[in-house]
Amino acid sequence: MSELDKNNSAQPPQKAPTLRVVPLPGDTNAYGDIFGGWLLSQMDLAGASEATTLAKCRVVTVSVDSMSFHQPVFVGDEVSFYTEIVRTGRTSVAVHVESWARARAKKVEDSRKVTEGVFTFVAIDEDRKPVEIADI
Repeated sequence: MSELDKNNSAQPPQKAPTLRVVPLPGDTNAYGDIFGGWLLSQMDLAGASEATTLAKCRVVTVSVDSMSFHQPVFVGDEVSFYTEIVRTGRTSVAVHVESWARARAKKVEDSRKVTEGVFTFVAIDEDRKPVEIADI
């Protein structure tokens, strides 16, 4: 079963996260929760890392095909971003990104899924023109 099929699981994926960060007070919205745009940007970074590994060249984000915010993230939480390639095209790759947060003093088992989405990236060359992933 792929990680994508486990979207409703109560535990994070059983693999190393692509990215792990701790949000700071400057990353909050007016209500003191972590700003959704900050989470989205971290997810984009994690997805781009996965896409770059496949393409072996620079990639650019062309769309966020879906995005769900499940639970809030708080200052000091450790947020782990897990990625999985879900589709490849001639020049593009779609990456599913799940974000899991936990209070840093808690166990990994206490993690909660906070966001998930599918990001599409296009491989580009030095002139910023799309290149075929298979030719790389």
